[in-house]
Amino acid sequence: MPATKVLIVEDETPIREMIAFHLARAGYDTLEAADSRRARELLADERPDLALVDWMLPDMSGLELTRMLRRDQDNESLAIIMLTARADENDKVSGLESGADDYLTKPFSPRELVARIQAVLRRSSMSGETVLKAELLELEPAGHRVIAAGRELQLGPTEYRLLHFLMAHPERVYSRAQLLDRVWGANVYIEERTVDVHVRRLRKILEPSGADRYIQTVRGAGYRFSARGGNA
Repeated sequence: MPATKVLIVEDETPIREMIAFHLARAGYDTLEAADSRRARELLADERPDLALVDWMLPDMSGLELTRMLRRDQDNESLAIIMLTARADENDKVSGLESGADDYLTKPFSPRELVARIQAVLRRSSMSGETVLKAELLELEPAGHRVIAAGRELQLGPTEYRLLHFLMAHPERVYSRAQLLDRVWGANVYIEERTVDVHVRRLRKILEPSGADRYIQTVRGAGYRFSARGGNA
């Protein structure tokens, strides 16, 4: 089985080489890019499984690059972790809203980085084979496809997993903490507000078809999936 490919997009050479060294020791194949232009070339040629994207790049910000990748159908299955020295909560939310699956604040330990990569990749690979249907929506795990009102949608990995979980457990209310545990995985330390960010992104993608109404907010409790429509 080929090793997992990780693209490191970081303009500071010592940091990039340090990350590559530790990831190679952990068994990953690594690709390196100092700017977004080179990153896009490697994404097209090498098809990595995951990208580590630094917030501050010389030709465009990591936020812009992440948004660009999420708009590209060829990168819909690419997992993305944003790396940045920005620790403010609003910055973290911006990173997640841009399309990142996780956010890691510098400085970080090599062990934490490897653990985050493993968690994101594990979440990306989780799916059953049963086709899920709910009125306007159809989710096909085997082909990793989501169809709404007859049109195929492009979802990021996290939004796909979130929708898959909620559709597989309709009419049940899940708190943010429960969704973090079920969708992101146990022992992954992510703020509960992360759930709200991805729910908003999922609803925005579903909105043109009218299927956004299936993702319901239950005030004071959490979220549920219901094809009956309406918020609690």
